[in-house]
Amino acid sequence: MSKKRTSLCWLLGPPVTFLGVLPFANRVEPIVLGLPFLMFWLFVAVLLAPLFVWLAAKGDPVWLAAREAERAERAERAERAQAERRGGA
Repeated sequence: MSKKRTSLCWLLGPPVTFLGVLPFANRVEPIVLGLPFLMFWLFVAVLLAPLFVWLAAKGDPVWLAAREAERAERAERAERAQAERRGGA
């Protein structure tokens, strides 16, 4: 029952990009795209957070199995609905 879920390590990405790098990015002087570096870094970290979550989900066997089961259930419901429409017409 125990599956290796090492892909969940990607979920450490957002806290590291927000908090772990903060002491190194806490400067004003390099202006990037008209923003102080800290503000630019936080903007980039916000954009990267969904990428980390997506990478964790794509590699997680439990999430993939649940997604496949959901797809199969949806296809089965569509087939039943189509059969009902054919039978009722």
